[in-house]
Amino acid sequence: MFPLLGPSPAHAAEPAPQKPDAKVQWLDRQTIAWPKNLGDPTRPHRLVHEGGAFTLTPRPGGLTAAYAAYDAFHVEATPEQVRSALRGPLTAETDGVTTGVQIPGVLDDLYAPAATKAHLGPTFRNGRPTLSVWAPTARTVALELDGRTLPMRRDDASGVWSATGPRSWAGKPYRYAVTVHAPTLRKTVVNHVTDPYSTALTADSTHSLVTDLAAPTLAPPGWQGLRKPKPVPFRDARIQELHVRDFSPRGDYLAFTDPASPGMRHLKGLADAGTSYVHLLPVFDFATVPELPQLPLGGAPIADQATPPCDLPALPADSDEQQKCVARTAARDAYNWGYDPLHYTVPEGSYASDPDGPRRTVEFRRMVQGLAGAGLRTVMDVVYNHTAASGQDDKSVLDRIVPGYYHRLLDDGAVATSTCCANTAPEHAMMGKLVVDSVVTWAKEYKVDGFRFDLMGHHPKANILAVRAALDALTPAKDGVDGKSVILYGEGWNFGEVADDARFVQATQKNMAGTGIATFSDRSRDAIRGGGPFDDDPRVQGFASGLFTDPNASPANGSPAEQRARLLHTQDLIKVGLTGNLAAYRFTDSTGRSVRGADVDYNGQPAGYAAAPGDALSYADAHDNETLYDALAYKLPPATPAADRARAQVLALAAATLSQGPALSQAGTDLLRSKSLDRNSYDSGDWFNAIHWNCAEGNGFGRGLPPAADNAAKWPYARPLLADPALRPGCGPITAASAAYRDLLRIRTTEKAFSLPTAEAVQSALSFPLSGRDETPGVITMRLGDLVVVLNATPQERAQTVPALAGAGYSLHPVQARGADPVVKSASYTAGTGTFTVPGRTVAVFRGATL
Repeated sequence: MFPLLGPSPAHAAEPAPQKPDAKVQWLDRQTIAWPKNLGDPTRPHRLVHEGGAFTLTPRPGGLTAAYAAYDAFHVEATPEQVRSALRGPLTAETDGVTTGVQIPGVLDDLYAPAATKAHLGPTFRNGRPTLSVWAPTARTVALELDGRTLPMRRDDASGVWSATGPRSWAGKPYRYAVTVHAPTLRKTVVNHVTDPYSTALTADSTHSLVTDLAAPTLAPPGWQGLRKPKPVPFRDARIQELHVRDFSPRGDYLAFTDPASPGMRHLKGLADAGTSYVHLLPVFDFATVPELPQLPLGGAPIADQATPPCDLPALPADSDEQQKCVARTAARDAYNWGYDPLHYTVPEGSYASDPDGPRRTVEFRRMVQGLAGAGLRTVMDVVYNHTAASGQDDKSVLDRIVPGYYHRLLDDGAVATSTCCANTAPEHAMMGKLVVDSVVTWAKEYKVDGFRFDLMGHHPKANILAVRAALDALTPAKDGVDGKSVILYGEGWNFGEVADDARFVQATQKNMAGTGIATFSDRSRDAIRGGGPFDDDPRVQGFASGLFTDPNASPANGSPAEQRARLLHTQDLIKVGLTGNLAAYRFTDSTGRSVRGADVDYNGQPAGYAAAPGDALSYADAHDNETLYDALAYKLPPATPAADRARAQVLALAAATLSQGPALSQAGTDLLRSKSLDRNSYDSGDWFNAIHWNCAEGNGFGRGLPPAADNAAKWPYARPLLADPALRPGCGPITAASAAYRDLLRIRTTEKAFSLPTAEAVQSALSFPLSGRDETPGVITMRLGDLVVVLNATPQERAQTVPALAGAGYSLHPVQARGADPVVKSASYTAGTGTFTVPGRTVAVFRGATL
């Protein structure tokens, strides 16, 4: 264990942060953008710095359309003068007006050409380490290494400070002492900061460690020769989304190294059926979990990880006491999803057996080995769109080294927070470089096979394409990995200060079409489940939850006629989803019109936006919002039997699983996983989040009312459901749902018709022969090559007659005919009329006779 070093100096004694006031933007060394309504444009303008002031002269022609609200001014200064001015306080002044200055643009103009080529963080040559940090606005940077303070050398072209030392530096803790002007305090400070490019950390991330990830001591046995499962085309990826802490009672990396554990046995069964990837929720170093458990050191505790001080299992299923108790320790327990990055390129320490040092690297690698041994490749959930904090906060790293650069600023100089936290600015060269460098490190040094970008729409498209290009350049011979096989996908949502390409071309759903980088499709998700994630009444029904065909009592669903019309429209949305969300796919919609996927409406947007299978990722549930079981608990009529709830769940999963293109499901969903109706369980602790691999433990439903902060408005709907013992399924429904889902995975994996490579191939092979004004509400019939798939979401048996197939030789797919679900085995085909008869709440796949 590494010595416990002192924490960074507290900032409690510092002046309170000032209200943001930086309305002028310095775009490049010669150009200032000055708001048109700020002062008299005919009066003299200047930039004031410690050494004097720069005169500003109006620049004819103005700026680009993005700066239509600004006047352009020319800066009368040499590059050397600009570099000097940027290392101290800056204000923009005209008669009667003084404001701060935003500097990311000029920093990129001056330093990015050289800095983007620099190797940052610890690098090793012949065993000797060099530590490098980009700090162009710092007056000085010193290296605090193992109790000593050492000078660092500044490169004027790049703004990078570096120091090279002997081999003995390896393994030593270090920080940087950065003397820099802090605009939030309006004074010069000395910040003692960890390395943004850290490769290892002490416990609780107080210090970086001089660590060479290529060191043989960090490679577990078999690491160099690790053989991964053969990659599948991304359009065939079937992904399990999993949080490390939910996976096992230990909640650590090593839990994935025991092939006999219940969780690993279950993952192995899914892999054997066709699951190809495990997507891990954040496993980089994040800010919200104390990393050391309660371990004694000389009789005293050395950490403050806490557990709820209540007998939670003894409390009633509909009680609010569980959530109260969990909330008491939420800020200090071992649980958080981890979407609050601290260091982007170091494994999270709370999942390691010892967070104080590089063991987290070794154990992360062992986890990757364990998943590979089960037949699974590894995806990381990465969160480069925001940081845990900004300014002078102790959890702020980037902003205490280059204040005002790494985060996206609003017009007044405030840090944008539309992502919930301090938004980063990957449009700035060095933040974009950090994203690329970090992803490449995870791929090379940890053999990570894919990356899911949180809120990817807040990244420039160019940044994500730069990641793709950097990965594509990795080769087995040179780097030990084939970068072209690494998959990329993310949340392409369009919102916030960057919405509608306001600042750059975003990595959103419509913009990423054709890139092979997938975005999550909310279209079919909402159609399958019903309603949307933010409905006031959670009982709004959809295709799989009984809309029109098995109505509940909610007035939010509308009249029977309104329900029928809405159901038929949801079927069109699901049809588009089954094609892979193709924009150009043409079919007959439920009104009888010939339409393209892009013509189908989804809340005022085109339902189809993909150019090819692989541009859109299908899913019915993920970590966000209620689990699929919990959504169905709200939406299905309360008296729905447990067996029917399980069947509805499998049907919902099928709509994503049997789609063209990649698909994802939340781990445990095939086991009817519940979080006791919690819609946002990021900080709800193990009690609400744990996956119950043993069906005898139930599925997590009825563990009390979910935490009030995000769920109290729905408690009136939740309380009677949680109190109903019939909604806590036993082993029968749980095992039946999981087995039926695995059968569908096997069909999806073995039938090549589900893996069509182009939009043209999908148009040719896939059709909805009964789509139109007379289609059956609650039933979708899809013809795909020599397959016919019938999704019957109604509670009753339904017959679907396709006259064009009369006389053909169809039979239930062998996987289902020999499979685990006895109900689907009663599905039948009548050749004389071309009729497919399918039981209620059942998806049946029929295969034509081989000619």
